[in-house]
Amino acid sequence: MAAELPQSVLFCCDHNAVRSPMAEGIMKKFYGTGTYVQSAGCYNDLEIDGFAISVCEEIGVELSRHQSRSFDEMARFGDDLSSFDLIVALSSMSQKRALELTKFYHLSVDFWPIVDPTAIGETREQKLNAYRQCRDQIIDNLQRRFGPPLVSL
Repeated sequence: MAAELPQSVLFCCDHNAVRSPMAEGIMKKFYGTGTYVQSAGCYNDLEIDGFAISVCEEIGVELSRHQSRSFDEMARFGDDLSSFDLIVALSSMSQKRALELTKFYHLSVDFWPIVDPTAIGETREQKLNAYRQCRDQIIDNLQRRFGPPLVSL
């Protein structure tokens, strides 16, 4: 059974370059602006991934303007993790970091183990297929957690 949409969600992964920006963009597309949605990574050492941009464009989700950021940058800019109702970790590293940073806060940290597609495939088509699988895993988890999209694709 799907849960009610929270007021705010933070998606996180290792670099905020593939999985968490995809989840942020897809959540915004599916469920509208009623929920404040952001994403972050353990590190900010990579730009948004071109394959992530491509496979999200296929479903009408724009990612090309995404600016990667880390948990540390969020703190420096005054974004307090305690202001989120839900944190969704998409990698084990980000789950561990989110739990460390929120151990004194009353909020939920969900873990969705989404495959990292960056090292899968050798040809362009193989890589795109790996990224599509990642995108589709995110979509499945979103729908399982929050129900069908409010906006059709």
